[in-house]
Amino acid sequence: MKVLGIDIGGSGMKGALVDSVTGEMLTERFRIPTPPSRKPEEMAEVVKQIVEHFNHKGPVGVGFPTIIKHGICKSPGNLHKSWMNVNVKELFSKATGLPVAVINDAGAAGYATMNYGVGKDKEGFVIMITIGTGLGSGAFFNGELIPNFELGQIPYKKYKKIESWAAASAKEREGLSYKKWGKRFNVFLELVELLICPDLIILGGGTSKDFDQFKKYITIDTPVIPAELRNHAGIIGAAAAALHEVSKD
Repeated sequence: MKVLGIDIGGSGMKGALVDSVTGEMLTERFRIPTPPSRKPEEMAEVVKQIVEHFNHKGPVGVGFPTIIKHGICKSPGNLHKSWMNVNVKELFSKATGLPVAVINDAGAAGYATMNYGVGKDKEGFVIMITIGTGLGSGAFFNGELIPNFELGQIPYKKYKKIESWAAASAKEREGLSYKKWGKRFNVFLELVELLICPDLIILGGGTSKDFDQFKKYITIDTPVIPAELRNHAGIIGAAAAALHEVSKD
């Protein structure tokens, strides 16, 4: 089945058509910059534009960069504060006129990785971390998603949330080398290991493609590997989430 997956990030909103059986992207990725306001109505309009670009008439899956509970945004994250308590599923469904499933973006990336990538058939407690504007995270136990593991929200020193200090956006904002940033990211991983003691950590998001440049600064005991699907995992996982939603209806 052909499904449209959309991955919403702090800097860009990307979409592609996906084969829901194989997880293969059937089209090139289409990207529109995230509106500077990061407000609901403006971002819903971009989702509509992505749907129209592909002339898509079927289900749509959206990976959303914050906590989603039953389709409702429970934290604005790196978006505008007006997202709080917005029914994202209804908003995007109204904008597109199509059935829309919404899942946390790191959960979507993890879902793709666990079903189609390096996480397939991995047992135990696996954490997917997406490195981008923030630090998204998805948790899986024996392949089943445990929703809303927002580990990037952990407070750290003077920071309200550690992702403000250790995400890729902090590296860019402060002009950090991979060595300096990698050591920060390792501090984050140390906290993850201490708090939840996973069996495996998989890294996704745009920065994961540069894993070789910072892997030597990761010193935790838990195995850490990059996701093969890299920056496409959010799109593929969102599409898979849409198919799952349709199968329940």
